[in-house]
Amino acid sequence: MMSEKIAFLGLGNLGTPIAERLIHSGYELTVWNRTISKTEELAKLGAKVAQTPAEAVTPGAFVISVLSNDAAVEETFTNELLEKLGKGGIHISMSTISPETSRKLSRNHQEYDVAYVAAPIFARPEAVKSGVGNICISGNADAKEKVKPVVQTLVKGVFDFGEDPGAANVIKLAGNFMIAASMEMMAEAFTMAEKNGIPRQSIYEMLTQTLFAAPIFQNYGKIVAQHTYEPAAFKLPLGLKDINLTLQTAASVHVSMPIADLLRNRFVSALAKGRENLDWGALAMGASDDAGL
Repeated sequence: MMSEKIAFLGLGNLGTPIAERLIHSGYELTVWNRTISKTEELAKLGAKVAQTPAEAVTPGAFVISVLSNDAAVEETFTNELLEKLGKGGIHISMSTISPETSRKLSRNHQEYDVAYVAAPIFARPEAVKSGVGNICISGNADAKEKVKPVVQTLVKGVFDFGEDPGAANVIKLAGNFMIAASMEMMAEAFTMAEKNGIPRQSIYEMLTQTLFAAPIFQNYGKIVAQHTYEPAAFKLPLGLKDINLTLQTAASVHVSMPIADLLRNRFVSALAKGRENLDWGALAMGASDDAGL
């Protein structure tokens, strides 16, 4: 059993199963969430509940954040919190945020002798529960070594991208872009088959057992083939947020991403049609809309 104390901030669809897995692995968690009711199930598992983010932290210990966007992370990690966390403290940031925000946070943390490690996770909630996700990490080398036992309890793979705090976030945005692009590709292919009288499920089963026998195509392909966008594990507005961050990151280094532009338009169109509570896979409905289905 582990004895490390961890402050855990952010209990959304992804944060909650991550926190649960840490508790089951023997870590002592103090949790905080803006909506306090989301802490109840974790409290039953033995987690302590804090009323504020700063109250949750232990000086010189670990803090894990799984927050929705850049603004939420910056608002949560106040100077008060960092001062309390202090020397020896490490912030493991698992949120999908911009690389530049990670770099800014790292600089701010250093003023309080707090280390910052970017550690975005590739996993839907069910993958976290099964421990089959993957995590990218980047940041201070010594801090990364210290946090590896923690992140390794969550996933099957941990991939180190060096000391630039923003590097792991670049990889996360690139990966999420590729997932969204794969969903668009499948949506177009399945829709073409459907308009030719071939069931979407049939083309899904054949292709994901042969040419595209990979988890992204098998798992997201099933969602697209069956139009099962509820319950939402990752809502459409978050998908739009990630694509916008991808385009901003690309523009900052003068990289053209025309497919990302198409995806952004799919997300915007889906939200305009009132689909904000559906899973981000619902961007695939755009291809059906265009085909009159």
